Amino acid sequence: MDTTAPLTIGEVIRRTGVPASALHFYERKGLVFSGRDGYNQRIYARHMLRRISLIIIGKRLGIPLSDLGALFAELPANREPTHEDWQRMSRSWHRQLQERRRILENLERELTGCIGCGCLSMKACALLNPDDELQQEGPGPVRLQRRPTA
Repeated sequence: MDTTAPLTIGEVIRRTGVPASALHFYERKGLVFSGRDGYNQRIYARHMLRRISLIIIGKRLGIPLSDLGALFAELPANREPTHEDWQRMSRSWHRQLQERRRILENLERELTGCIGCGCLSMKACALLNPDDELQQEGPGPVRLQRRPTA
């Protein structure tokens, strides 16, 4: 098997489980790239499998495609990314995942108490946010959105 040969769209679909319509959508969003063969059919460089796999994982984790696009912008589009390219992108994604983890952990902790949304509908809110004092910190669930203090 030639590991440098591009993959047809059918092969990419078979390898990733992603339908053609989604691949076309990802192309329009600049997340993946294809070329054309001599018969004007779409072909994909093998390294696009990794991008597509990261999209699948990112979607499962609830990461917006725009965030993935920003990460992929750090990777070259015209050649296979090097190990260093992937490491650089990985460090950036690691930071984003840590922030997402912090938000989820805060949500888990605060879910049974006041999240600072200003509803004051729970008895706990009267204790944790009397007179809706948290409104001065801004809109939304301010306790959950707070940055951790060092």
